[in-house]
Amino acid sequence: MQGIVIRNTGAHYVVATDEEQPREINCKIKGNFRIKGIRTTNPVAVGDRVTVGEPAPDGTAFITAIEPRRNYIIRRASNLSKESHIIAANIDRAVLVVTLAHPTTSTTFIDRFLATATAYNVPALLVINKIDLLTDEGDSELLDPVMYLYKSIGYDVLAVSAKTGEGLDDLRAMLAGKLTLFSGNSGVGKTTLINDLIPGLDLRTAEISSAHDTGMHTTTFSELFRLPGEGGGAIIDTPGVRGFGTIDFDKYEVAHYFPDLFAVSKDCRFGNCTHTHEPGCAVLAALEEGRIAQSRYASYLSILEDADEGKYRKPF
Repeated sequence: MQGIVIRNTGAHYVVATDEEQPREINCKIKGNFRIKGIRTTNPVAVGDRVTVGEPAPDGTAFITAIEPRRNYIIRRASNLSKESHIIAANIDRAVLVVTLAHPTTSTTFIDRFLATATAYNVPALLVINKIDLLTDEGDSELLDPVMYLYKSIGYDVLAVSAKTGEGLDDLRAMLAGKLTLFSGNSGVGKTTLINDLIPGLDLRTAEISSAHDTGMHTTTFSELFRLPGEGGGAIIDTPGVRGFGTIDFDKYEVAHYFPDLFAVSKDCRFGNCTHTHEPGCAVLAALEEGRIAQSRYASYLSILEDADEGKYRKPF
C-alpha cells in the first residue's frame, strides 16, 4: 500500500496511507534499505511518498520503497560534517521564519537557506515574524531595508506577528492547497505561528533566553500537520536550527543560486569566474557600485569557502 510519511523520529516513521479509510502506521526501514545509494543521515524524510507492507501483529510495518522525489530541501547534518540531512521532500514551498530582534536572524543564515531552496527547485517565502516587537524609534530602519532587499531580488516576503495576528490572513492564503516546509532558527516563533494557523494543535513553545537572546528547541522531530478549511494543504514543522550548512555545491555554480549575482554574472569576462578576484568580473563591479548588497556577497563567499557554523551565525 502507498502513503505519505508524516512523522520522523529517528529510525521510526509514521505513514498516512492512501486508503479510503486512511490509517497512520508506525514504520521502520530494513537495514539494507539504508545503503542503496542514499548518503544521508535519514534515507526517508517527511513528505516522501512510500510503499509499505502489511503491518505485523504489533502494528509495525516496513517501508519497502520510496517514490522518486519531486524535490527536497537538504542541509549539512549538524554533527557529521560530511553527511547530509534531508529536511523534507516533495514540497510546494519552503517558508523560512526569521526575526530581526529577540533573536536576530543573520542575513547569511537567510541567504544560505534561500540558496539551498533555489538549488533544489523549491519556491521560497521569507516570513519576518515578531514585527510587534519593532516598536522602538528606528526599528523601521531594520524592517524596511530587509524587505526591500529580498523583494527586489525576486523573493516573496511577508511581515507578520504571531502575537497580534497581523499578516496571518495573507500567510494562510499563500499556504492554501500546498505542502509547505516551515524552518527557522530556534526562538523565531515558528511553532507559535503554526499553532495560530492550526487552532487546537497546541504544539509546545518556550520563552526566549533573556541572558543570550536565543530560543530553545521545542520541536525535536519533523512532522506533517494538515491545515484546516476548504483550501486544504499541510505544513511540515521542523526542529529549529542554529546554522544552515550547505552541501554539494560546485564553486562555479554557487552564483547560480543567488539571483542578484547571477543576473550580472553573464557580463563577466570569463565563463568560469568565481567573482572573487578575476579581472573583468561584472559581479565585483556591481558590488563596488552598490548594485549588489554587501551582505549578499558575504553570504556568497561563506558558501564558496564552506564557512564553519560560527561564521554564518553572526548577526547582520
